[in-house]
This record gives sequence, structure tokens and C-alpha cells, in this order.
Amino acid sequence: MSAEAVGMHMPAVIKLDDVAVMNAADSNGHRYENSPEGVLSVLPPPDSVHAMIASRLFAWLIMAGWPAEQVLQAVGVRIPGPNGDGGRIPDLTVWREPPRRGVWSAVVGLALVVEIVSPGSEAMDAVTKVREYSAAGIPQYWVVERDAAQTVILRRLTHEGRYEERAKMPLAWLLQTSPGDRLDGPGSAS
Repeated sequence: MSAEAVGMHMPAVIKLDDVAVMNAADSNGHRYENSPEGVLSVLPPPDSVHAMIASRLFAWLIMAGWPAEQVLQAVGVRIPGPNGDGGRIPDLTVWREPPRRGVWSAVVGLALVVEIVSPGSEAMDAVTKVREYSAAGIPQYWVVERDAAQTVILRRLTHEGRYEERAKMPLAWLLQTSPGDRLDGPGSAS
């Protein structure tokens, strides 16, 4: 489909319901997200390396006792904004309790968001999502780089509402630690 054809059928204002329909209708695996300001992002389908990183982190958390209902891959998260809500689809989310059923889950009870950098998403993961996730009050935000070490940058929300980098380490090192050393345990309230 040409850009002109897409533009002709694009609504003037894209809402979360529109983004949900776009995600459901895409047969190629793209992810559609929008910022609280209404900026639409189209992300490429994850590749096998991306999937392996997500699976390793998922298994690490499950083996440490997090219930599968609280460690979710590619779930929609509603990001509140001053003029409306945006929607992001993090690669991995960890919840203090299972989120309510729905396409876009509220950030209430969300303990951690993990993004795995894909080609072209570097600025989004390092700048835009840092701003959005901190403004939404998500306690921790981790980014996994696609360098040789698969470096993980662990950020924690400060009392001032900004993320502070707490650690930076290869994924293999992180997976040798206990999630409890980095993250409040299952069912924790803080």
C-alpha cells in the first residue's frame, strides 16, 4: 500500500482504540504505538535475537517466583498525558498483581517496564520512553542494548519523578543475580 493510500484512510486524530485496531489488523507483526501527544509510531516486528532476550528475562523472573500472570510480554500500557492518553507496548512488563483484562492496561501496579532496543528504536527507548514512563510514575525502566554484551541499563524512579541509572551490566551478568536484588518481589507494594 502506498503512503498516499495510507494517508487517505488515516483518521485526523488517532486514539488508542484506533491503535488497537491497527495492531490487530497488521498481518506482518508491526507494533503501533502512540504518545500522549498523539504521535503515531510504527515499530518493526521483533527479530529472533529480540525474542531470545525477552524469553531469557521472562524465564529469569518466573524461575525467581514471579507468577506468569505478572510477567507479560508485549502488553499494551496506557500512558496518561495532559491532553489524552498514549499507548506503548513494552517488550516485557512486571506487575505487582495481574493487570485488569483489556487492550491498554493502566500503569497502576506496574513495577517494571523493559524495552529491548531494535534497529531504529534507539532514540525512542533512550529519550522519549524515559520521559513518558517517568511521567507515568513507573518505578523501574530497563533498556537492553543490542551490542555484543546485550548491555542492560537499569533505571529507578527517584522521589523527584526522574529516572536515575542504577546499574549497567551485560545481560549474562544480570541473569546470574537474583531479581530480588534489583526489583521488589512478587506481590510487593513498593
